[in-house]
Amino acid sequence: MEELDNITLRALSNTSFAIVISDTSIKNHVATSISHIHLHNRPVTKTIHRMVNVFTTEAELFAIWCNINQAVSITNVNHIVIITDSLHAAKRIFNSLSHPYQIHSAAILSELKKFFSRNTKNCIEFWDCPSKQKWPLHMSVEEDSKSFESILSFFYKSSWNYYGKRESDLAILQCRIYFQVANSKKKSFLDLLDDNHNPIEPSNVKGSPWLQYFSMLNLLCAKATRAIINNALIGKYRLRFFPRKDFSCLCSMYPIETRRHILYECSRFNKY
Repeated sequence: MEELDNITLRALSNTSFAIVISDTSIKNHVATSISHIHLHNRPVTKTIHRMVNVFTTEAELFAIWCNINQAVSITNVNHIVIITDSLHAAKRIFNSLSHPYQIHSAAILSELKKFFSRNTKNCIEFWDCPSKQKWPLHMSVEEDSKSFESILSFFYKSSWNYYGKRESDLAILQCRIYFQVANSKKKSFLDLLDDNHNPIEPSNVKGSPWLQYFSMLNLLCAKATRAIINNALIGKYRLRFFPRKDFSCLCSMYPIETRRHILYECSRFNKY
């Protein structure tokens, strides 16, 4: 916090400095970004930007884009300091790998290219200011963004990322409803539990709660799927179709080779 105070004092005493402090909040699918621009011997300039149906990261990058666009247009400013609690979003600007927010990154880099081309001494800094630090200048912006009420009175579109997330959430909701019906998943379906012994909810995050552990191994995924739906070629499965054949476990310790026995008890697999 002391470093933030020092950079602020330095900026307010230098006519070439511009400090931009911003914060973004989302209410009812409307992202409101409010910025305070501090300049030497000038009143604080307040700007408001809004986006509808976007992710927080996209709204934060859009706010940074608008802030830089406004700061670079100020005459005689050659040093810009962006102070935000969303430094993770700012890092996307300089990420050359493919990511969903490249349209904003490209626009910001275009603005910065013009800014640096004007003078080789021009520079920009990004400072992290988490809300928990309760830095007075950032708290003022945060209060403005949270108190601002947006009323949608115009036609709007959803971003591709937001639309994809909405469709994904709908599919997961349908999946949860489907599996709440006992007749849908049948009695043989294996309920997967987390470390607290609670049923694992379906999710698409990071490859789902269990699919991520297959490491793209199709054979392992196929075997796990057959185990989950109790359709593996084990003794209990064979018993359903070939009752006269042997259906005991090869470990010779269990009369019926069941899924539970293999997963939790069988000496042939316990180390694996």
